[in-house]
Amino acid sequence: MKKLLSLVVTVSLLSLGAATMPAADTAPKSVVHVVTVAFKAEATPAQVAAALDGVKQLPAKYAGITHVWTNAIKVQNPEGAKVKKTHVIVMEFASEQALKDYTDSPAQKEWYKLYLPIREVSTTYDITN
Repeated sequence: MKKLLSLVVTVSLLSLGAATMPAADTAPKSVVHVVTVAFKAEATPAQVAAALDGVKQLPAKYAGITHVWTNAIKVQNPEGAKVKKTHVIVMEFASEQALKDYTDSPAQKEWYKLYLPIREVSTTYDITN
């Protein structure tokens, strides 16, 4: 009986503690920068690969970028789109300020030398909590 009482008290205390603890933070304050891209028809596979490799190197060149994704599993285009987007580039920035500071930074300017000459059109979305 003593063991049962001890077990009930322990479970009750654990339940109370779990109920009063704040939930894990599932809404990070980082910024996700999503770019859907259509490259120019004359862009070679090597040029596209160089641009994608260049964006993958950005976290080492700009501290405000924490993660980069370039392997799009699915790219949707609206019905009747004149230019079909074929690639997606996603960059995670540490904060909204890091995204703002990236604009015109040496890292962006260097990457743009590879990217802008072959970009036909792109659409950008910036998302945070």
